Amino acid sequence: MKYISTRGDAPSLSFEEVVLTGLASDGGLYLPETLPQFSQDEIASWTGLDYKELALKIISPFVDGEIPEADLKCLIDASYDTVSGKGFRHEAIAPLVQTGHNEWVLELFQGPTLAFKDFALQFLGHLLDYVLKKRNQKVVIMGATSGDTGSAAIEGCRDCENVDIFILHPYQRVSDVQRRQMTTVLEDNVHNIALKGNFDDCQNMVKASFADQSFLPEGRQLVAVNSINWARIMAQIVYYFYASLALGGPYRKVSFSVPTGNFGDIFAGYLAKRMGLPVEQLVIGTNSNDILHRCISDNDHSAQPLVHSLSPSMDIMVSSNFERMLFDLHDRDGAAIKQLMDAFKAGGDLKLGDEVLAKARELFSSYRLDDEETLEVIRDVFDSTEYLLDPHTAIGVQAARKTRRSTSTPMICLATAHPAKFPEAVKKAGQAADPVLPHHMQDLFEREERYQVLDNEIGQVQAFMQAQI
Repeated sequence: MKYISTRGDAPSLSFEEVVLTGLASDGGLYLPETLPQFSQDEIASWTGLDYKELALKIISPFVDGEIPEADLKCLIDASYDTVSGKGFRHEAIAPLVQTGHNEWVLELFQGPTLAFKDFALQFLGHLLDYVLKKRNQKVVIMGATSGDTGSAAIEGCRDCENVDIFILHPYQRVSDVQRRQMTTVLEDNVHNIALKGNFDDCQNMVKASFADQSFLPEGRQLVAVNSINWARIMAQIVYYFYASLALGGPYRKVSFSVPTGNFGDIFAGYLAKRMGLPVEQLVIGTNSNDILHRCISDNDHSAQPLVHSLSPSMDIMVSSNFERMLFDLHDRDGAAIKQLMDAFKAGGDLKLGDEVLAKARELFSSYRLDDEETLEVIRDVFDSTEYLLDPHTAIGVQAARKTRRSTSTPMICLATAHPAKFPEAVKKAGQAADPVLPHHMQDLFEREERYQVLDNEIGQVQAFMQAQI
């Protein structure tokens, strides 16, 4: 299988090449040239498979033999381990909990860092280690995080022999639990940078460094762990199939509601639908940083000032992965996407044509919540079910309830993080005590921290990286 750029002017790559490349040379994002297609009968035959067995069925066509099936199975088994105590805490990997009439929460926080990003980044860490050992190659991972990607990436790569990892987070703008999950990992190959800025400053720093990698030692290259890396999107497709099969799919349609900032998670759901999974509705939930909601509802894709919210993992001004969606909405016309993205970069806005906007609205519903509305949802759901939502998941639940087309179709709300990661929001919602961290994190606030606070200046960041590699 070959992978092509959304902007149409970069060489096509193999699976292993695209994992190591990140952004395409033309500034675009890579996607498979064609998507695997599964019939309803084939999907139905997977009923009863455990998560790891299902992951092998869905991921194999994207790898297309570049990794022998036995080796790929070992990578998947290691990524979704439930035995060692270092991996996933629930045997189901992604359990479902009912919170309302035909409404379900898909718990994607059962991994080592209590966030959905463990599903992609545990796999990516093992995959990178495998590919780099085979190639006898060393790389530098550079990533930006609004809270959860960083800890999941560090956890996935802390034992990688051929990787130095640098994660930038916005200084004093992630929760204490999120920060400590990153900064208490003291392996020599792990480096945390607290950047004096917001998430978009961190993301822009990473993009600029990928565009000009001359600051790296000879023989090294940057590798992306943010959701621009295709392997992350690919791994996330699996839990859409898993949840559907658990609730009667594929002979029964299901709907999904996804709290999203960077569009990667819900894009995986869109791909699952295109691959043959019967999906009735895909709901985008946003916080006050609502560029995705504004785009779908009002054709307003303008960059607005960033708002710092109680759902910080979604505090993102520009959704990188939306470009992948635009590529499909424009019938995979790379030249059109390049023109669109160049105009957005120059003017901070883009407008969708009538036909493209109609396609987007047919595919997605959307809803926006501010902090007060988010707290109200946490209170209401706890009062009625004694089930505690984190603020991001609360946004997904309410977006589902406000936009749902049919109560006869199961609505699956993706729970993207454990509430213990956001005690401030939980307390503001009326809980008397902080939610309890799982056993493996009970001593998190006693562990030694190590991180570097740096100005929002690329030369300073790159000099720090040079000194550590």
